[in-house]
Amino acid sequence: MLLFRLNNLSLAFGDHPLLDQVSLTIHKGERIGILGPNGAGKSTFMKVLLGRIQADGGELWRAEGIKVAYLDQQLPERDEQTLYDYIAGGLEGLGDLLRQYHQLTRDSNTDFSDQQVLDRMASLQKQIEQVDGWAVEHRIEAMLDVLKLPADAKMKTLSGGSRRRAALGRALIAEPDLLMLDEPTNHLDIPTIEWLENTLNEFRGAVLVITHDRQFLQSISNRIIELDRGRLRSWEYGYERFLVFREQQLEAEEKANQEFDKKLAEEERWIRQGIKARRTRNEGRVRALKQLREERKQRRELSGPARMSLEQAGSSGKIVVEAEDLNHRFGDQLILKNFSTKILRGDRVGLIGANGSGKTTLLRILLGEIKPDSGKVKLGTNLEILYFDQLRNQLDVNQNIIDYLAEGREFIDINGKQKHVISYLQDFLFPPKRVRQPIKSLSGGEQNRLILAKLFSKPANLVVLDEPTNDLDMETLELLEEILLDFSGTLLVVSHDRKFLDNVVTSSIVFEGPGVVKEYVGGYQDWLDQGGKMLSFLTDERKQKDSKPASSKAAPVQKTEQRTEQKTNQKIDRQKQKALDQVTRQIEKTEQEIKAVEDSMAEPGFYDQPQPKIQPTLDKMAALQEKLDGLFEQWQALEDE
Repeated sequence: MLLFRLNNLSLAFGDHPLLDQVSLTIHKGERIGILGPNGAGKSTFMKVLLGRIQADGGELWRAEGIKVAYLDQQLPERDEQTLYDYIAGGLEGLGDLLRQYHQLTRDSNTDFSDQQVLDRMASLQKQIEQVDGWAVEHRIEAMLDVLKLPADAKMKTLSGGSRRRAALGRALIAEPDLLMLDEPTNHLDIPTIEWLENTLNEFRGAVLVITHDRQFLQSISNRIIELDRGRLRSWEYGYERFLVFREQQLEAEEKANQEFDKKLAEEERWIRQGIKARRTRNEGRVRALKQLREERKQRRELSGPARMSLEQAGSSGKIVVEAEDLNHRFGDQLILKNFSTKILRGDRVGLIGANGSGKTTLLRILLGEIKPDSGKVKLGTNLEILYFDQLRNQLDVNQNIIDYLAEGREFIDINGKQKHVISYLQDFLFPPKRVRQPIKSLSGGEQNRLILAKLFSKPANLVVLDEPTNDLDMETLELLEEILLDFSGTLLVVSHDRKFLDNVVTSSIVFEGPGVVKEYVGGYQDWLDQGGKMLSFLTDERKQKDSKPASSKAAPVQKTEQRTEQKTNQKIDRQKQKALDQVTRQIEKTEQEIKAVEDSMAEPGFYDQPQPKIQPTLDKMAALQEKLDGLFEQWQALEDE
């Protein structure tokens, strides 16, 4: 089934067109990856398809009645919406009815003895039944369950990873004919990315995705389109085969350009011949030369990759970081339990784990920025640390590009040589005419490139990277890998990019569960090959507290004098765990009873009955809610002990 057809579509911002008479068709079942360098217009292209940006010319046809869902590159706002309301918002009209019904039934302030309230609920119930809305409500509940998100939690309370999962749920809930995803793996952890891969491979509609994650693209794509210098090329196969044919195409383009330039040079020599030749020159040949000149003027050269390099400082001491018996909690969440490690000069260590598991916390503990609850951390000597932080806290978005980098200087010292700031910025693909633009005008990938430009202008022997791959285009990402492979110092990196980890690191510290942190040789795939397993959706927003003690297998061998204390603690843990398990079972049972009452209240005509008939059910619901609140208080008290 044909969903979209583009014919000679054009769009220009500034000097060069983002879309230069592009044509494309999208059919049901296609899983299309959109590739192109940062700034090529990939996100803009999606917004043209959505109708949010109007093309300058050409034809855009969309099949009548199809549903399109879109995941924005930016995270959803931290606002007062509940997760249920946010995800239901992906259903348009029906979603609004379900939101209103959900708010009335779950709001503790709802007065069920008020006839107006009952009439309103009866009206909503009738409208929902007319469009078979209860089946859709079950889909919402199932989506919240699989994404481990609590229906009544507010968006403002959620982490970036949880808001990204919520946005995915909102896009998927409508079961669209075309699903558009702009950098869907940003802010996701590896278990969630793998869940998304499986979900998209089972999805019956079409998928259009912008991503920098090569393994994700390789897993889901069956077609690639490349946006390059305003042109759109389509490759009817997945990412791996695309790479082979793309290289051949670039070689052919380079050869054709060389032949064109050779012919132009010959014609220019001819036109500059002497008076006698000019008397007899062919006017048709002159016109052809003018056409050649115009074609050469209009040619848009392929922008090369960034020319990044990393300045190495003198050698650090042999031991870079030594940590012994680290224990740490973040609030009530167990991060580390008796964790020890020794990182030596030249080690390349990846930190792997689900969102919220504590990767960045451990990184900051190892750097001495956070003091652990117990244990010792010793930093080595002669360290020159380069730290790329995940949240871009180092950027003042109101500064312009050159002021951020130069800090008042015209020249900077790179590997012992003076280089003009503008020339250095060009190495990172910032042309001179853009260097005075504010940072807030840059895309996410361009902001990351700018941070790398500033960091790489300083010598280092310990490089610390926290999610450096977000938003980078693939060419820049591959260049970053090459630079890090040439770096002879020590590397610590947190990343959800599995291929990046496999290409760069030689050992991994993996968060396999609450407090369960183990070391492995090799990268992500090596960890899997060694039987590694990670808790899926570790940061379950519905159960933010860890009620299970960490496995003792994760801890190093204990010293003799610690064993007696450990046995005592284990006994206390068992008693506490037994009580927690008992309360948890009561909570689950009560929640099942509440669900049964809710189902009876959702029966057709429930609110059409006289009030004396429905009041016992309403009273039972109120009593069960009160009981559930009390059980949660017991559970919290046990957790706080």
